[in-house]
Amino acid sequence: MPQIRAFRALRFDLEVVGDLSRVVCPPYDVIGPDLHQILLARHPANAVRLDLPEIQAGEEPDDRYRRAARMLSNWRVDGTLRTDGQASIYCYEQTYRVPGSDQVRTQRGFFARLRLEDLVRGSGVLPHERTLSAPKEDRHKLLRATAVNTSPIVGLFADPSGRAMKALAAIGAHSPDVDILDDDGVRHRLWAVPEDGPQGNLVATLIHAASRRPITIADGHHRYETALRYRDERRANKTGETDPAFEYVMTLFLETTRQKLTVLPTHRIARGLGEEGVRDLLDHAPWLFEVKPVESRDALAAAFASADVIGGGGRFGLWTRNGGAVLTARRDEFARSLDEGGAALRRLDVMLLQVALDRLCRIDAAAIAAGRLTYSKSVAEALDWVDTGHDGADAAFLLDPTPVAEISAVAADGDVMPQKSTYFYPKALTGLVISPHEW
Repeated sequence: MPQIRAFRALRFDLEVVGDLSRVVCPPYDVIGPDLHQILLARHPANAVRLDLPEIQAGEEPDDRYRRAARMLSNWRVDGTLRTDGQASIYCYEQTYRVPGSDQVRTQRGFFARLRLEDLVRGSGVLPHERTLSAPKEDRHKLLRATAVNTSPIVGLFADPSGRAMKALAAIGAHSPDVDILDDDGVRHRLWAVPEDGPQGNLVATLIHAASRRPITIADGHHRYETALRYRDERRANKTGETDPAFEYVMTLFLETTRQKLTVLPTHRIARGLGEEGVRDLLDHAPWLFEVKPVESRDALAAAFASADVIGGGGRFGLWTRNGGAVLTARRDEFARSLDEGGAALRRLDVMLLQVALDRLCRIDAAAIAAGRLTYSKSVAEALDWVDTGHDGADAAFLLDPTPVAEISAVAADGDVMPQKSTYFYPKALTGLVISPHEW
């Protein structure tokens, strides 16, 4: 079973940096070039300088990692970052509007350290997503230079008893240490809770609840695999430390049975079909789907805009410049093409669509690698691309979100989902807590 422990976080000193919202940032993998420049200009101590250091003129590519390490050291010396005096967990609350809707949700969890385990059958840590070598190499160079976890992975746990959520609510009844809004209007609140303090019983409750079953990695697969590689390197040095921090990775733990988490779908846009390819797609879609035409673009967008859609029903939206439809999978017609993985993986909407793209659009793995498929989290953007023919876009396939229970089921079977299958929202801010590999 998973091993979880409290830690002494590095945190920004508000007396030094002032407004905390000016020094935190999103995680590195959702920061585009324009936002990167905005964050760099926002504050000289913005955490983006540690988590996504820029390449400066005249530098070698790897110089940025060494510069991040020097900056981290300087910030610790001058008091910009200070180490908490007691080992704690850090309870975290995010209140947000579900994108594309008016629904407001609140999710609660806690930051702690998760002991690293190899990703093998029977492990207490379960992945659900394939990783890529380039992001892992980038994260490894940063971790090796700085020896800190600048941003967490996200781990899912199930506590049907409800004790974990009651403990989080009890902690949340007190004034938070942090209360800020980010650029997307998400409210972030944080409570530092020492394990030996007056709420130590609640800390023990949360750690026990999250340790009873395997943890499913929801977000941060590249960071987790990088941490494994780093752990193995540190082990080879035979430092003699007892239970060293490099055996762990900073994790945001989220409970899945007593709160509604938001997983946004990533829509697919097929490129380079041409007029003949679009006609073939429309003519042959009934092979695999029940096809219900829609009256307009707005009607299709509305059908995929609700925050209450559960997902997992084999429903897709199709839009071309010839019109659109709602597609419902005829699962028996997919069976002969689904020969990979267990039942949970074969049931996924993204797996059904993968088959459909191959059979109806001739977009297989090689075509995807060649750029015939692009992605968007925005329904409006996906439809706009098709309407304007942007970058060769000819057809948009809209998806419903993947249910959290299906993600956990795939991981429990030892399978992994295709790239761009899940997008957990909102993201945990980088810079709220940093985990140094020292104690």
